[in-house]
This record gives sequence, C-alpha cells and structure tokens, in this order.
Amino acid sequence: MCAEDRRQDAMTARAAELDTDRLAWLALALVPGLGPKRILDAVTQLDTPSRVFELALTELEGLRFPAEAAQFIFDGKARAAAEVEWAQVAAQNASIVTFACAAYPERLREIYDPPPVLWVRGDMQQLNRPAIAVVGTRHPSPYGAGVAEMLARDLAARRLLILSGMARGIDSCAHKGALAARMPTLAVWGTGVDVVYPKENQKLAEEILAFGGAIVSELPLGTFPAPQNFPRRNRIISGLSVGVLVVEASENSGTRVTARCAAEQNRDLFAVPGNVTSKGSWTPNTLIKQGAKLVATWEDVWEDLPSQIRLELEAEAPAHDQAASKAGTSASLLPDPGLRPEESMVLEVLRTDESLQMDEILEILETQLTSSEVFTALFELEIAGRIRCLPGKNYVRTL
Repeated sequence: MCAEDRRQDAMTARAAELDTDRLAWLALALVPGLGPKRILDAVTQLDTPSRVFELALTELEGLRFPAEAAQFIFDGKARAAAEVEWAQVAAQNASIVTFACAAYPERLREIYDPPPVLWVRGDMQQLNRPAIAVVGTRHPSPYGAGVAEMLARDLAARRLLILSGMARGIDSCAHKGALAARMPTLAVWGTGVDVVYPKENQKLAEEILAFGGAIVSELPLGTFPAPQNFPRRNRIISGLSVGVLVVEASENSGTRVTARCAAEQNRDLFAVPGNVTSKGSWTPNTLIKQGAKLVATWEDVWEDLPSQIRLELEAEAPAHDQAASKAGTSASLLPDPGLRPEESMVLEVLRTDESLQMDEILEILETQLTSSEVFTALFELEIAGRIRCLPGKNYVRTL
C-alpha cells in the first residue's frame, strides 16, 4: 500500500470515529419505544452518546429504557439499523442533524421535547433563520387561500422565512406564496423526507428544494403518512418559528394543536379574522378573542417581530427592497382606477371570500353588459392577475 493510500485510509478512519456520536443519536432515534424526552435524558447521563453501544443490559435498563428497547440496543440491532439508515440518507443526498450538532436549530432546543434527530433535505442553514409558521385548514375558502398566499408572499419578500407543513390547503398556499416571492421556504413533514405527501405536491416539493429551501422530518426514511405522525409534527412547526399565523381552521382542526403548541412554547400567535358564519373562521376568530394578534396585512406581523429580528432581516435586504418595504402598500380590495369601465363593473361584483359562477356573473350584469363584454373583461382581469378562475368557471378576486 502506498503512502497516499495509507493517508486516505487514516482520514477515513478518523472521519468514521468523529461520526460515531452522531450514529449513536441516530441509533437511539430508531429504537422502538423510545421517545424524544427519554433519549435526551439518557444522553445527558453518558460521557459521550457513543458510550451507549458499550453498555451492559442492566446499565441500559438503568437509563430507564424499557426492557425491549434495552435489548434492541444490547443486541446490536440499533447500531445496525443506524448504519443502514446512514447509508440510505447519504444515497438520498439528505443529511442527519442531531441535537448535539451546531446546525441544530436553536429555537427548537427551547421546547419541552425537541426531536433528538432531524432528517433534512435541502439547505440546512434555513433551520436557523427567523421564520413565521403559516398554518390552517386543508379545505380553505378562496378567501383563505388567497390571504395565505398573499401574506406569505409579502413576508417572504422581506426575508422572513415561511414555514409550514406542506399539507393540502393553507399550508401549500403558504409555500407557494414564498416561492412566488422567489424566496426559500421550509416544509416540516409528518413522513420520511423521501415520502411526498400528499402525492400531488411532488412538484411543490421539488420547487422548495430548487429555490434553496429545505424539507425536514423527525421520522426515518420510508415512514408512511400515519395519522398519529401529524399532530406530533406540529410541535416542530411551532418550535422552529418565532410566531404562528393561523389563516382558516374549523373548531376541530389540527391547526388548533399547532396553536396550542405555540402558546406552550411562548411563541407569538397571529390570526386572520374570517366571516363569523363560516366554520373555517372558528379557530382564528377564537384565537383573536383569546389574545392572538389580528392580521390583515404583512405589517401586522412585521411590527410584532422582536426588534433584533427586524434589524437582521432589513440588513439582509437589498437597498431597493428596503425602500419598497418602507413605502410598501397594503393589499387593497378596491378596483384599480386604471381599469376599463367594463372590467371595473365585473370586478365589483366579484368577491375574495366566495366564488361566482360564470352564469351568475352574466345574470347580475345582464342589464349593463353584453355577454361578450363580460367574457372579455373576465379574460383581461385574469391575465392581469386581478381575478382567478377556479374549476367549473367559478371566479374570485385576488388580494
């Protein structure tokens, strides 16, 4: 063996030795029956995490591990599973971030039961950026979807990271809003980072990674979308954020879990008010009554951010972005004065919180405009981005 080969082997051996502690964290996370709190408590009792591989069975049980978990570690099954997972993570071009790593998000360390290990795809630096979680129902109204996307876009444009769970509905709208501002966004999954859920969000996941964002999970590769995974995932969404913004959610929505986690973790709570007759308004309206900050525009969130975070974000923004932010205009629901009269008339009958079908629009305007004038106005308004066409020729105003 030549000197160069020996030097390379030595470097590889040293690297493997340095990773032993991370491997131990991963092994513990893969042990059936061990939760985050028990793992963290056990590691504090060891000189180094890798010491767990050397303990006798009675010593493992002395760490308050269940008998089955202690046997799993003692038999070497935990280490073997970790080595397999480690190789698969590398093959997926993903990363393992343990509680002891410098890259582990500081805000997440503050919660009661932080995950000992995070699986990450994408830019790990996003984990420590100031973030606002935008959450809500999987079945939003046109109004809720529009508001979520608008607020996410406006906040992302000011360098505040948009964080959500990439579920259907409000979560997806939040991510799309950040991407519309051409800014990174962070998605926390209730599956393995290699299992896209829902499947129709495959393209969205690819765009998140392409724009420099990240996908995070506390679950091993290949974990399928079991219902019990998502409520637990919500504590990570709130834990990573400086505040949680609720857009639309019914009384029994899982969004209430995230809001409760935010309150327990001393995170700021924001909510968008909704129509009192809509079931999707129950949670945000209730939160506002209980003290959450009412949000109508991005400024309502921005002015409640800690001053240190605002200064940090403003320092990152290019000069022209800062000028735009200071002179920034709030969203308006009023017709644009530059519209043609026909377009203004059509826009006036449309709403942001409820769609109108083509036939309904024609019926409302039948004494004022011809059908061809309505069709032309709808086409021009949609091209200009002032309205959206939903399935079934239903139209809503954008915000």
